[in-house]
Amino acid sequence: MDERRRKLQFRAWRRGFRELDLIIGSFADKHLESMTEAEVDEFEQLLKVQDWEMFSWLTGTAAIPPHRKGPLLQRLCDYEYTAQPG
Repeated sequence: MDERRRKLQFRAWRRGFRELDLIIGSFADKHLESMTEAEVDEFEQLLKVQDWEMFSWLTGTAAIPPHRKGPLLQRLCDYEYTAQPG
């Protein structure tokens, strides 16, 4: 994995909101390495969104603003985090 993706993966796991860390961090672990450059750009922009706002989108308690909608965010919304045993 290149340096940019490693840094994004680190940021995905350390947002400061544990529930969001688990969702976004595990999504990054699973998908970041295979993302296109455009998807990596979109992911990087999503990491700049405030925690409470992102969490409300992912849990469906708030509508995603039109300027934020995109295929990667939709994949993230559809992603089902499952805790790993151990």
